[in-house]
Amino acid sequence: MATVELRGIRKSFGSTEVLRDLNISVEEREFMVLVGPSGSGKSTALRLIAGLETPTAGDVLIGGRRVNHLAPRERNVAMVFQSYALYPHMSVFDNLSFSLRLAGQRRATVAERVEGVARGLGIAGLLRRKPRQLSGGQRQRVAVGRAIVRRPEVFLMDEPLSNLDAQLRAQTRVSLMRLHREIQSTVIYVTHDQVEAMTLGDRMAILKDGLVQQIDPPEDVYRRPANRFVAGFIGSPTMNMLPVEVRGGEPIRLVAEGVEIALPSGCFVRGRGPAPGKVVLGIRPEHVRDEAAARRLHLPVVRGEVEITENLGSDLLVHARVGSWTLCAKFGGDVRIRPGEPVTLGIDTRRCHLFEAGEEGRRLDVEFAPEI
Repeated sequence: MATVELRGIRKSFGSTEVLRDLNISVEEREFMVLVGPSGSGKSTALRLIAGLETPTAGDVLIGGRRVNHLAPRERNVAMVFQSYALYPHMSVFDNLSFSLRLAGQRRATVAERVEGVARGLGIAGLLRRKPRQLSGGQRQRVAVGRAIVRRPEVFLMDEPLSNLDAQLRAQTRVSLMRLHREIQSTVIYVTHDQVEAMTLGDRMAILKDGLVQQIDPPEDVYRRPANRFVAGFIGSPTMNMLPVEVRGGEPIRLVAEGVEIALPSGCFVRGRGPAPGKVVLGIRPEHVRDEAAARRLHLPVVRGEVEITENLGSDLLVHARVGSWTLCAKFGGDVRIRPGEPVTLGIDTRRCHLFEAGEEGRRLDVEFAPEI
């Protein structure tokens, strides 16, 4: 297995700049996920590593070796695309073993490796079938297996699960996690699905408009997003972003039209903290509590009216009008509330985030945890 580095990468197609000063370092045996909206440059970055595109500027290194000048076949990487790209006239076994046979591997070695990968992906019973006899999920697992069986230094996966339905995506995601643990390979995985990014990656790089916004383990991205874009992109339902004015004193207050939240006494600010003025309050729906929980946890409350509810079975999403805000809360499925009813919501200030009000929306260095 090998490390992968992108150093100062820029990529333009004509006058359109797709990647701008991209710097990403992937450790040996790491599962790195590149995630971002369509057009953020994540697939282009993957194609640059594979050698399918040439950087306008900067260097691609695999295993510490600069590979800008090397053809794709010389880089010892395997790529799995969104499309299955299987040979329709070959059996699953022949599709999986094609690269090994082309490389002149012994028949016994080929059979052993193919059968081992097939077992890991749950397709061992399909080796005699042709691609037309497989479901979409089975075909995608064959495509993944065809890359794994080569045992390259680096696996590159470009949204390999996007054509699958929700259940198959979940099943195949588990298979990928299991396989990565077994073969301990270096994987760079591209997706726009933040659930895949959070569950698969050892670390994730969030891209927007060709720039890296944050590179961290998933739990750190969730708990300490670098800016408003990252905070809004990661998490489902998306984080509430609420304009407020910070007013100093004891206690510190966050004020908007028709709303005021007093931060509990004993809270403290790390670093410089926010100066009085306009900022954006970020709070995830799961950190907006129902009235009973607010009383139990002694949280500051706001009051409003329910506009819409979404019953998800295990959870209930409540969209409420609170002063000038529209606030989304995520309650347990046993909570009973209907549109048009008044609602009292607890704000878990220990889990809140503050961001600059400007375009960059950088995270302010503020902690709402009570001092111990």
